[in-house]
Amino acid sequence: MANVQYFDVILKPVITEKSMTDMATKKYTFLVHPEANKTMIKEAVEKMFAGTKVASVNTMNCEGKTKRRGRTFGKTAKTKKAIVQLTADSKDIEIFEGL
Repeated sequence: MANVQYFDVILKPVITEKSMTDMATKKYTFLVHPEANKTMIKEAVEKMFAGTKVASVNTMNCEGKTKRRGRTFGKTAKTKKAIVQLTADSKDIEIFEGL
């Protein structure tokens, strides 16, 4: 496994209709490093966003889509998503404020 630091784990937030409705129940969705595991994701969220406590982390690996350009076929990059559930007494994540 590569040497992945906590600031390399979270790549960017996922902004979709479903992820926005889940924020009411303190669930936040992020694109994460493909080699990151659940404990690394939990540690990264708690260190990057002060005052947050993670209750659970769910991850999913998304395969790349097959794309075609003329006769040539290729695949887009694989990604990994993480849905982070915060505890009830935890602070909200400010990235998503105002969206």
